[in-house]
Amino acid sequence: MTGRIVLVGTPIGNLGDLSPRAAELLARADVVACEDTRRTGKLFELSGIERSGRFVVLNDHTETERIGELVALVAGGSTVAVVSDAGMPGISDPGQRLVAAAVDAEVAVEVIPGPSAVLSALVLSGMPAGRFCFEGFLPRKGPARRARLAAISTDVRTTVLYESPHRVAATLADLAEVAGADRDVVVARELTKLHEELWRGTAADGAAHFGAEAPRGEVTIVVRGAEDRSGEEVDDDLIASELAALVDSGATTRDAIDAVTERHGAARRRVYDIALGRQRRDLTGE
Repeated sequence: MTGRIVLVGTPIGNLGDLSPRAAELLARADVVACEDTRRTGKLFELSGIERSGRFVVLNDHTETERIGELVALVAGGSTVAVVSDAGMPGISDPGQRLVAAAVDAEVAVEVIPGPSAVLSALVLSGMPAGRFCFEGFLPRKGPARRARLAAISTDVRTTVLYESPHRVAATLADLAEVAGADRDVVVARELTKLHEELWRGTAADGAAHFGAEAPRGEVTIVVRGAEDRSGEEVDDDLIASELAALVDSGATTRDAIDAVTERHGAARRRVYDIALGRQRRDLTGE
C-alpha cells in the first residue's frame, strides 16, 4: 500500500460545510493528527463519523517532534489525515512543517479542500480579490509589528489578516495611524456561524466601534489596498516622504525601498538613490 499525508479542511463554524469526501477520509485514516483531540473528537461525533484510526496531537508545541513519527508511518503505508481545529491546516495552524518534511522525504501529500476564513472574508468584503495578500496574525508589538503595518499601508493589494478579539481595536487604531484614518476595512466575525457578523467602515471608525465593545469569537480583518499610482509620474519629494514614513514606522530601509518601488512602479535604482540621499542628509544634518 502507498501511504500518504492528507490535509483535510474542516468547518470554521457550520458543521454542514464538512464535505462527504473529507468525512470519508477521516473515517478511514489510520492516523488523525489534530490540534486538540477533544475538539476533533466532537467533530467526529456531531458529524456521525466512526473513526477507525487513532488520534495524535499535532500542535505548535508537538509538530516538530511528531514529524519523524508521522513521515515514517506514511513511508510504511499508513494514511495520515491532518486537521486543525477549524479551516485548512498549515494556514496559521500546524501542518506546514510536516508537509515540508514529507516533501523532502518524497512521501505523498494530498489535500481535501474545505472552508477558509481568509477566502470567505475576502469575497464577502466586496474589495478587489484578483490580487490579495494574507498576513496571518501580526506581531504583537515592537519594530516587527510597525514594519508589517507599514508594508500593509503601501500595498496596493487587498490585505487579509487574523486578529484576536481583544486586540481588534488596537490593530485598527494602528492601521488608521499608519495607513490613514479613512482606509476602508471589513471586520468579519464568527464566519458561517449562527452569529456571523460583518462590520464595514474606516479604520478610525472601526477602532472607536470595537474599542467601545470588543468583539467575541474568531475575527478576520480585510483592508483595502493603497491607491495604485504605478501609472502616475511621481516626484522625488513624494518618494522621499513615503520612504521616511515607512522607516519611521519601523520598516528597514530595504523593505521601504521595495514597498515604494512596487507602489509607484518607479525604477528601484531611483528609489534606492533617494533613500541613500536621505541617509546622507540624516548623517550630515544638512
